[in-house]
Amino acid sequence: MTTFEAILLTIVTASTPLLIAAMGELVTERSGVLNLGVEGMMAMGAACSFAAAVTFDSTLLGVAAGIVAGALMAALFALLVLGFAANQTGSGLALTILGLGLSGLIGAPFVGARRDPIAPVDIPGLSDIPVVGRLLFEQDLFVYASIALTVLVALYLGRTRSGLMLRSIGENHTSANALGLPVLSTRFRAILFGGACAGLAGAYLALVYTRFWSPGMTAGRGWIALALVVFAAWRPGWVLVGAYIFGAATVLQLHAQAAQFGVPSQLLSAVPYLATILALLLLSLRHGRAIGTPGSLGVPFVPDR
Repeated sequence: MTTFEAILLTIVTASTPLLIAAMGELVTERSGVLNLGVEGMMAMGAACSFAAAVTFDSTLLGVAAGIVAGALMAALFALLVLGFAANQTGSGLALTILGLGLSGLIGAPFVGARRDPIAPVDIPGLSDIPVVGRLLFEQDLFVYASIALTVLVALYLGRTRSGLMLRSIGENHTSANALGLPVLSTRFRAILFGGACAGLAGAYLALVYTRFWSPGMTAGRGWIALALVVFAAWRPGWVLVGAYIFGAATVLQLHAQAAQFGVPSQLLSAVPYLATILALLLLSLRHGRAIGTPGSLGVPFVPDR
């Protein structure tokens, strides 16, 4: 395997958790709810998945534990913003703080432990094609699942009755409620889905990407996933493109540090975040108005109940 192929494979691996987490947040925001707790839910998914995988010596149980942990954190957020009409921004930030702290407590006994790598899906013949063979036909199941998730979310939001109902609730919940649409239950399911995806992304980080647990291992990926949704203008296809752009920026800055280009490592480490800011700026200039304001770019933004 050449160095170029190794870099491409690493980019795919680095992009997958961003894509999964961003896809869940996209559905949540399409319902009219902004959940800033993605980072905390990812951290809980990583800690719980690794703890379960090591305890029961089962990667499958670990993945399930990560999904459940993310969904439970999302359920807590839903209780606050839907049940008690709490502020979405404050509740999301509190969820991140809670998730980061609680994940450190859960994962503390497992610091230093390691898991064996998950065997990739090897398609005979196709995986032997130069350059693209291993890139397209010798990945782990999570990579293929993330692509399938993107396609399914796009079809759900654009081609199904319940998906169109979710979008209409996100656009104008008052009118949707007047028409008899189940606003709260639809938003609750969307929030749970977003939490489950964040938990799955955290499980991927702990069980596939690093194969160990350490506090703070999410390293801001939850915030990048949030930015991805905005960068993509709430479109699943562009979320896929954006995830791989930011994943590439993450991997390339690591290789740039190893090559010792004479650029401070702190600046290189900031490249993925700078790329996020640049993408948002270019998108804002393209549309001639501010990102994230109610009504801009067709954003499904809805204030608290």
